[in-house]
Amino acid sequence: MLLYAQTPARRSRQILADLIAVVLIAAAVWFALAVHGAIMLLAEPGRKVESSGEGLATALDDAGDTASRVPLVGDVLKKPFQSAADAGTGLADAGQSMQDVVSQVATLAALALIVVPVAFVLLLWLPLRVRWIRRSASLRRLLDAPGGADLLALRALTGRLGDLSAIPAPPGGLADAWRRGDPQVVSDLSAIALRRAGLRP
Repeated sequence: MLLYAQTPARRSRQILADLIAVVLIAAAVWFALAVHGAIMLLAEPGRKVESSGEGLATALDDAGDTASRVPLVGDVLKKPFQSAADAGTGLADAGQSMQDVVSQVATLAALALIVVPVAFVLLLWLPLRVRWIRRSASLRRLLDAPGGADLLALRALTGRLGDLSAIPAPPGGLADAWRRGDPQVVSDLSAIALRRAGLRP
């Protein structure tokens, strides 16, 4: 199974198309990761809110513990500090939630920026490459089959006429020589059919 054409011009075009596809895919991934990083910068306020909330809750918990040691009224003094500490914990949870939302948005945006362009490139490029690989394998099998050269010669006769001008016209013309089974004409015509597909005879 051939992955690339045997003729230099077709092979160069295939390699160039493959390189362009790889570069476009790599650029899409790089851009998506850059966007992901930029969106994740928006999570910084959430980190600060979470850190501040945790610090506030810890300080108020400590203050409540200290107040609870006051004789007779310690439990009464601790309750406001405990309520404020709970509010600080809620603030920290809000900061964490904000970070989670930003992270989800960044991940979804990066996935979309990777999947859509990569799918577009693959839909344009991959079917053409697979079709050429399958067609070249079919032509090689046809050439090796009995009577395959005759069929390839017929294919050349029904294709572009410009390619046929390279073959010296025998008496009666190429079609007549093909019908008679002239080995040289059949060989020349099958070589043209193979070259059109990027293959060597």
